[in-house]
Amino acid sequence: MSELGRVILGVGLLLVLIGAVLMFAGRLGVPLGRLPGDVVYRGKHMTVFFPIVTCIVISIVASVLMYLFSRFR
Repeated sequence: MSELGRVILGVGLLLVLIGAVLMFAGRLGVPLGRLPGDVVYRGKHMTVFFPIVTCIVISIVASVLMYLFSRFR
């Protein structure tokens, strides 16, 4: 049970860190969610948003970080 608690605590801290980075990125003017290629459809009664390019950029950054962490571990 001790290891499960550590894993849950680690995941929680990671989520807090990611949330803080996203909050500060928004304040610094990083256009995540408004990149060219993100699809927005505005109808009469609804708006549909597909952040395709933002997801690709986040995936590439996460992949590079995971590669670097595994490389130096």
